Amino acid sequence: MDFLGPLAQSLDRPGFDWKGLIIGIGLAHYAFESYLSIRQHKKLQETKPPKSLEAAVTQEVHDKSQAYGRAKSKYGFVESFFGQVTNVSTIYFDVLPKGWALVGGIIAQYAPARFSGEILQSILFFIVFNLFSTIINLPFSYYKTFVLEEKFGFNQQTKKLFFADIVKTQILFVVLGSPILAGFLAIIKTFGDNFFYYLWLFVLGVQALMITVYPIWILPLFNKLAPVDPGKLKTDVEALAAKLKFPLKHLYVIDGSKRSAHSNAYFFGLPWSKHIVIYDTLIEKSEVSEVVAVLGHELGHWKEGHTTKMFAITQFHLFYIFALFSAFISNTSLYEAFGFFKTQPILIGFLLFNDILQPLDTVVKLFMNVLSRKFEFEADAFAVNLGYAEELSKSLIKLQVQNLATMDADWLYSCYHYTHPILPERLRALELKGKKAQ
Repeated sequence: MDFLGPLAQSLDRPGFDWKGLIIGIGLAHYAFESYLSIRQHKKLQETKPPKSLEAAVTQEVHDKSQAYGRAKSKYGFVESFFGQVTNVSTIYFDVLPKGWALVGGIIAQYAPARFSGEILQSILFFIVFNLFSTIINLPFSYYKTFVLEEKFGFNQQTKKLFFADIVKTQILFVVLGSPILAGFLAIIKTFGDNFFYYLWLFVLGVQALMITVYPIWILPLFNKLAPVDPGKLKTDVEALAAKLKFPLKHLYVIDGSKRSAHSNAYFFGLPWSKHIVIYDTLIEKSEVSEVVAVLGHELGHWKEGHTTKMFAITQFHLFYIFALFSAFISNTSLYEAFGFFKTQPILIGFLLFNDILQPLDTVVKLFMNVLSRKFEFEADAFAVNLGYAEELSKSLIKLQVQNLATMDADWLYSCYHYTHPILPERLRALELKGKKAQ
């Protein structure tokens, strides 16, 4: 990418107000998302369900869904405002250079000389930074779980489990994050200006490793996976997988009810070895045919190549990000604007670069959501072609009611935030597809 050299030179302008630019980008992004949230909050004031749901959803369920949506919306306003204040304060009060210097002082005082260096300092800084972020956001997590979700009957967690999850997450962050970050920094230091090729391959390898390791070592730390008991559900799902030549290795039920009353189902794994996971709440509240219909939709994503396409797009996006980062990595004016006059830590540069990248990420997010919603319609159509039109419609309505999901949405808010079409859109498409299939 020959243009990156000249681009890097044009961006490195002494005295440029990088702080003002990043704060401005952050405030503009916050204002845009707040505007969308206000539009959606107005939608949540409506007292009647959409016409397409009038026969399927009672007024009581609609009212409760709207109340749940408004409660989450109000929570979101406060949380996002706090996040914006935190971000601006971090920049304004030079938290990054002060934190970096503090960690460096600790290493110089307590660590043996052979362990000093940018990589160790970056790892320790990232651990401390993540721990600090977790602590200051803890009141929000606690409120959401034990007040908001509790009020609407979704929370199943005990306080002991809540805090145990936080501790486990932090330990995993250290155990897994430290070597990954070390590899990330070592590649950049080793390969010079062309590091982004090797960095992308490294991240690709980490993703493949995590797909393999996650179900064996990580998921069991938080949830219990058990084989689905012999019976009609297992027989029907295995028959569907065989019909579609889906490489099913394990069919699991997960104890999602230990944390939440929400329902779901998904699959994961390598191309030649897949695992299907069904929430126990979905099995308990649905007919076997409805669960199979949901899985017919999920396997439609696989059969239509949606997962492969999204993975490929994600990889291109990552490569593009790493390539652009190479134009910022040695930007002296950027580091100096944030108080780094004697050193240019790669980790700090990457964090600042991600702040600058926000407008581009907003466009990418919009594109990905549009594509995701297209794939959802196609997966629904695939399930209809399997003969599950009625069962899928019933299941979608049940999931909507059980999860108190939003019955309707502002079109602009939906375009930006939703990866799935709203229920009225899906039911309308299912009905049209069903009529064509007859």
